[in-house]
Parts: sequence; C-alpha cells; structure tokens
Amino acid sequence: MRPPIELIEPKCPFCNHLIEQPKELKERKPREFPTGVCGHCGAVYTYDATGHNRGAAFLEALLFACNYDDYLAFSLSPEEDYLDAIIENYDGMTHKVIPGGFFDERVIRGVLIFVKLGKEFQEVTKEEIKEKLKTALPPSPPKLRSEKFSKEKVQTYVLENKLQELISLAEEDTRVISELHRMLYTPDENLRWRIIEMLGRVSKIVAEKRPDKISKLLHRLLLSVADSASSAWGALEATGAIISACPDLFGEFCQPLLSFLKVRDLRKAATWAIGKIAIVRPDLVKYAYPTLCLFLGYPDPTLRGYTAWALGKLGYQDAKKELVKLIKDDQRLFIYEEGELKEKTVAQLAKEAIGKLK
Repeated sequence: MRPPIELIEPKCPFCNHLIEQPKELKERKPREFPTGVCGHCGAVYTYDATGHNRGAAFLEALLFACNYDDYLAFSLSPEEDYLDAIIENYDGMTHKVIPGGFFDERVIRGVLIFVKLGKEFQEVTKEEIKEKLKTALPPSPPKLRSEKFSKEKVQTYVLENKLQELISLAEEDTRVISELHRMLYTPDENLRWRIIEMLGRVSKIVAEKRPDKISKLLHRLLLSVADSASSAWGALEATGAIISACPDLFGEFCQPLLSFLKVRDLRKAATWAIGKIAIVRPDLVKYAYPTLCLFLGYPDPTLRGYTAWALGKLGYQDAKKELVKLIKDDQRLFIYEEGELKEKTVAQLAKEAIGKLK
C-alpha cells in the first residue's frame, strides 16, 4: 500500500504567506493565463497548467504586474527592479503543490510563475491591478452540463435553424460550443455560414457565465488558421462573428485577426470578419483600412466585393473615391449578410458602401 501523498498549501516564495487560487480574468487576451496577487507582499503570479509555456506565463505575469504597460514592463531590469520565482508541481484543480508530480492518477505538470516588482513600481500599478481582479471569475468555474445535451440534438437544431432552442441548450451546457466548432468543417457552404452566425449568437450567451470558454475557443480558431497543416474552414469568419457579438470582452483578438490580411489565401475570410466586427465596433478594426483599400484593385471579384462591403461598415469618408471606381464592376459573387447568402455584383456592394458613407 502506497503511503498517502502530502498535499502542500501553496505559499508565496517571497513572503511565505498562503496565496489564493489563480483566477480567470474577465477581460481576456489571446495568451492570458489564470492570475493572482499575493495579498501580503503584492507579488503577481500566473498559472501554466501544462508547464510548457513558462516563458509566456512569465511575460504575462510581468505585464499584469505592470498593468499591461509594455513600455514599463520591458524597461525593468531583473534583480534590480523585480524578482521572479517559480513553484513546480502545482495542481490547479486542488490548489495544492503535489510532491512527485503525480496525484489521483493524474500527472501534475502545472507551475506558478511569480513576479514581484520593486516597491516604487508596485505603488504605480497596484490600484489598477486590484480593480481588474475584482471582476475575475471564481476559481475553476463550474462546468455547465445538462442531461438534455446530445450531439444529435445540436445538429438537429442547426439543420432546422432553431436558434432559440440552441441558445437555451447552450445556457445549460457549454458543450454546444464545441459541437458547433466541430460542425464548421462541413462542405455545405450555406450550412457553414449558418453555423458561423449561430456560433456568434451562442457565444454571446455562454460568455455571460463562462467567458474563458469563448476565449479559449477564439484561441483555438486562430491557431487552426495559423497552422498550415490543419483545416480551418470558417475559422476566421467565426472569429469575426464571435467578436462582433461580444466586442467588449474579446476585442483584443482583433489584432491577431488583422495579421491574416497578409496571407493571400486568407484575405477574403479576414476581410469578411473585419466587416462583421465593423458593424458594431469599427474602432477595433480601423487599422485594416489602408490594406483594404489596396484590395479594391485585386483581380479576385469576391475579395473586391467583400472589401467594398467592409469599407462601408468601417465608415471612412476617404474610401468613397476608391469605391467609385467599382460602380461599373459587374462581376458577381456571394456574400453572407443579414442571415443569408446573397448573390450580388461588386458594383452593387460598392454603391451600398458609398451610400453608407454619405
């Protein structure tokens, strides 16, 4: 019989006081980790459950300690301006340190990364950090599970376009989100657009209780696009639909989204996503404007049409003189707007955009 494993209460490595379980911040960023602050000495710590992202977790702790002031964070010198430390074999489920790294038939690889700023720097940022932590979610948010859930039920609701039933099910069970994500990989274009729209609407509801779930979904969507070896049908469009539904929570994901405008095969998807976001928050995607203007002269009529549509949503008056050049462009394309896939000409979309800019 194995001797019982001693579970150790985690303590701050700088002041030896007990620390609270790291929490998910409500305002999410693409590479954010659960975070906490030592109530005694003010050290900030982040939790990397895998133990493989220590560098990113350290950077997150340093940035959070500096209230996301990049200039301050990267001007600090280790040992002089801040101290750092690490706790190995931390288990986020039990909030304990597990000597030996094995417990309850699980391998424990988690680490806590600590950063403690010098007193003069803590005085500058501590109040803002306290405010951010006030809105943090409780540790280990409860899983939403329902006996009503089944993959077949989700598929039926999607196929029969029963949005309200789908939303009701998602309120009880977050697995709806994962199933919708899986269903994106359908060859049926009309169905894929419906799923994209539903994913945005359902994500808004789930984010009210579990914003971390939607943050991780966005992260997976963007990673699937960045991985050339994976299939990512509808991933950028779904990203746009989700951010459009919850811009205040997930607007930070616009920056990586905009980077895909540089990738030739992804320009159409990224442009549609930008237009979708611009409908509600054009300020989040305003830096796409110069690149989009260039797309108006590209040979692909779908890209030209999407771009005209997106520029109308962005609202820059200067775009009119470029859009006027397309009012005789009779090339046809399909674009998803107002809940359906519509066939239009580039000229139609250009004229509609000009009308919105008057």
